Amino acid sequence: MNLINKQSINKHELPRLAIFGAGGLGVEMLALLTKRPCANLVGLLDKSGFVFDNKGLELDNSIESLIRHKQVSAIDNSIQSDNSIAEFLNLYAGQLDAIFFALPNLPNEFIPNITKQIINQSSFSGVIIDALKRTTAVKMLEGLNKELKERNILYLTGCGATPGMLTAAASLAAQSFVEIESVKITFGVGIGNWQAYRATIREDIAHLKGFDVEKVSKMTEEEIDAELDAREGILELVNMEHADDIMLEMAGICDASRVTVGGIVDTRNPKKPISTNVQITGITYQGKRSTHSFTLGDETTMAANVNGTVLGYLNAGIYLRNEYCASGLKTAAELMPKFAPVKMKVLTQV
Repeated sequence: MNLINKQSINKHELPRLAIFGAGGLGVEMLALLTKRPCANLVGLLDKSGFVFDNKGLELDNSIESLIRHKQVSAIDNSIQSDNSIAEFLNLYAGQLDAIFFALPNLPNEFIPNITKQIINQSSFSGVIIDALKRTTAVKMLEGLNKELKERNILYLTGCGATPGMLTAAASLAAQSFVEIESVKITFGVGIGNWQAYRATIREDIAHLKGFDVEKVSKMTEEEIDAELDAREGILELVNMEHADDIMLEMAGICDASRVTVGGIVDTRNPKKPISTNVQITGITYQGKRSTHSFTLGDETTMAANVNGTVLGYLNAGIYLRNEYCASGLKTAAELMPKFAPVKMKVLTQV
């Protein structure tokens, strides 16, 4: 039975959501919202411009425009802008309940700096959610916890697949043990066309030996193509700087040094090269060593696992704001996502 009955949902009772970023994940989030309406999408922006409708955007038309033209400025009634984030916030921040950062995190301070901009230069007071991957970026956001609380903003970070779903699975599995010896996350991603996920692939290349965030940020698309050609489209990633480690440490599960993340990304084939899983090894109170495993189905795509989890945590964030006026920084390892949509009960200006 499908518990989300679209006919019974009044979108004006749902949180008013803006998506910052209209690349691969941003477009896929629009498509997901047509099937799982957990928010009323009122705003969308990218570096070309922005669009806003307080009644809610026409998702099908927006998706079609983005697929065809690959930029928000092509959507009907959009506004072209060279400074879209600042202009959008200046006009509409007070009319939003939630923001999803579907933005590239290159360099590490990019999203933390946008968060500072929201704190210091806008009237926004609601839920921010991201699917950040890098430990350094999450540490930077942790440093903004006090300011987020002062502004009554609840920020949920690392809420994708990994970090996110698999981090939460590790947190849940840890309950069987009195000591966690290791958390090992291994992922497989298949992408038929890397151009659809340019920012994600750049971030992955930055983890390879001989590369870093600064170097990859300066690479042209032709240089990215050449690097992928040299590797026959396959990126083998080991011991990544992935925020699962700091998130599990912040949640009190284990020291960050006990968490390892790696995987294989095939940029020329939509089929996963390997299954995605997390293995949590620990010692029970009876002194027994054991391992819990959680494996994602191979048929679920990166977009389904990331954006679906983002929506679940967005629902959890709205619930916490409604019921407890929650604020500050939280991670996916500290909360459980909610599948069904949450109606707005109170104004975001608490």
